[in-house]
Amino acid sequence: MTDETDNAIARRTLMAGMGAAAVAGLVVASSAEAQAGSRRSGFTPARHKLDAWFGELPGTHRVFVDSASATGGATAIGYANNLLVSTDNAYPGENAAMALIVCFRHMSTPFGYGDAVWAKYGEVFHSMIQFADPATNAAPKINLLNSKAHRNLPNRGTTIDALVAKGVHYAICNTASRGIAGLVAQRTGGNADTVYQEFAANLIPQGRLVSAGVMALTRAQEYGYSVLISG
Repeated sequence: MTDETDNAIARRTLMAGMGAAAVAGLVVASSAEAQAGSRRSGFTPARHKLDAWFGELPGTHRVFVDSASATGGATAIGYANNLLVSTDNAYPGENAAMALIVCFRHMSTPFGYGDAVWAKYGEVFHSMIQFADPATNAAPKINLLNSKAHRNLPNRGTTIDALVAKGVHYAICNTASRGIAGLVAQRTGGNADTVYQEFAANLIPQGRLVSAGVMALTRAQEYGYSVLISG
């Protein structure tokens, strides 16, 4: 079996492993009309302890930036930074008044893991998401979205850490993480639960695992977050 065929099978396996949660991401609609309709009908969404953090983030403006592809993950970082810069230009001082969440789900999920995980499993991640280090054209050994040296990516040098310093939080898909851990275990001969625990112990700063990225997207809208889709 060729590497190309093997990689294609890995990507199909990941998509199958994530099941309906991943597919549902293809049909997520804009929140504005849905929220307006809910208000007219008197609908009040249920509240759950698991989702309480959406309401606890400080801010008078709320934005959720969603990504589901590798390029979309980099673009999401750029969108978040553009929003903060534009807000500061138009409304000086209001950056601190913004609750901003970037979501890494589906094929952008590995960007929710730190460099130690990328150093160990970067080859497998690259085979799934096809996002090479532009300096070497090979599999990344670090999380490229947290590297100031890689300014030619869609995030243009804005890093995960730089946004953390501005109060940005990250939602990382747990469903996808479980699927990716299974694929890593298959490729390396490891144990899927052990690999998953490595992921969970090495999340990016201000990152948290959410049940599913698509679930976080819908729950965020119920807490009044506007949604930006980065791809």
